[in-house]
Amino acid sequence: MVALNRTTLGELPERIARPAYDRGRVTVGIAHVSVGNFHRAHQAVYVDRCLALPGHEGWGICGIGVVDSETERAKAESFKRQDGLYTLTVFPPKGEPTSAVIGSIVDYVFAPADPTAALARLSDPAIRIVSLTITEGGYNMDEGTGAFRLDAPDVAHDLAHPGRPRTAFGLIVEALAQRRAAGVPPFTVLSCDNLRHNGDVARRAVLSFADAREPALAAWIEANVTFPNGMVDRITPAVPPADMRRLNALTGVDDEVPVFAEDFIQWVLEDRFCNGRPQLEAVGVQFTDDVSAYEQIKLRMLNATHIMLSYPGQLGGYRFVHEAMADPRILAHLRAFLDRDTIPLLKAPPGMPLERYRDIVLERFANPAINDQLARLTSDSCSKIPVFLGDTIEACLTQGRDHRRLAFLLAAFARYLAGVDDRGVPFEPLEPHLTEDDRRLVHAPDPTAPLRIHTLSGLRLERSPAFVADFVRYRAMIAEKGTLATVAALNG
Repeated sequence: MVALNRTTLGELPERIARPAYDRGRVTVGIAHVSVGNFHRAHQAVYVDRCLALPGHEGWGICGIGVVDSETERAKAESFKRQDGLYTLTVFPPKGEPTSAVIGSIVDYVFAPADPTAALARLSDPAIRIVSLTITEGGYNMDEGTGAFRLDAPDVAHDLAHPGRPRTAFGLIVEALAQRRAAGVPPFTVLSCDNLRHNGDVARRAVLSFADAREPALAAWIEANVTFPNGMVDRITPAVPPADMRRLNALTGVDDEVPVFAEDFIQWVLEDRFCNGRPQLEAVGVQFTDDVSAYEQIKLRMLNATHIMLSYPGQLGGYRFVHEAMADPRILAHLRAFLDRDTIPLLKAPPGMPLERYRDIVLERFANPAINDQLARLTSDSCSKIPVFLGDTIEACLTQGRDHRRLAFLLAAFARYLAGVDDRGVPFEPLEPHLTEDDRRLVHAPDPTAPLRIHTLSGLRLERSPAFVADFVRYRAMIAEKGTLATVAALNG
């Protein structure tokens, strides 16, 4: 296999597409905080396309690593060895996969090892956009009050030690403070996470942190920095060692950080950039004055359906999304959820019929080549459920609609938190935002206790005795008959 770096691009197999621009002329104009697989298969791809446009050489990406872990340190070293290059392999539902080298990440700074270097990069006048993929739970919001949690340990550290930040907010606010002091224009803060009104959430987090540090700085940020809302979409699985070997065998490239995804990709954005932007509309990004309708459809149809299938799938003994989709009980459950509980509550934007979108979503989930892991979907459920299902639950309860599938969802969630599937096989629920008090509620003798997990408190489920009763009933059915049998009875 050919090792991947800037000197070996000409040696790669001909079937591997290479950057369609002179990468040696590219300079950094975007810093991206937390360079995960989704960013590399989504935003970095759009920027890679932009770099081939005339006059766009100044829009390369500098990745900023913020999580201090062995995995992230290894990634930083891999990016260094490979000069920021990596392969992306795209798997359509039908037909052959295609692979390309993505060249838009031209620099990488691992902030835990060198926070000064990270701040210097973010303070550079050349940086005009700072984008984020820090996950739904990464914005540090209290689910009950919606307030930014200033008492979180890393946030408290950053407020006390602004020159050595550990969080995205500490980095952004200190960089903006340095730019203000130097008379340098600010950058746009661009959230690329699966959150409703993600730009507004990022704005609230940044301003809350800045206000706690210096109210005048917060006022300057509020007056000068823009936070566009956007909707992002592409299924991008994790890449365990077996998939890494599979991808490299397919490409013939010895890539330490390969990534793969489905062929579907979408990005809808507000055009609010305070310091310029690349010509994203020329490479497939859709700009609109109102992202809300697109956000609602994506979050409440695609992301919510991912959650709806993930628990019965994992508890039923499946480990991959396409395996669960092949079970007729789960497929019928998802169709009922979309047709009865979701689509009637949504208004489609022009040119986006919801029934067609439903069919596309289910087809994407069933793609066997993706090998998307159910454990990826269930991870950090405490943060995802309010974001992806909160509006649907609210509408069902306030309008007196059928809530049974939603009560089942939370009953299956409670079962998932116990960490054992219906066959008795243990697994580790990946729930970084679950507190010790929450964990005690999972195992409490009161069958309603899991509804009091702190991230669910904003849903106010106790106001509906019928919902609570169905939650308890489905917990008992799952314990007695199993999750898949309960799904079948629910939709039979």
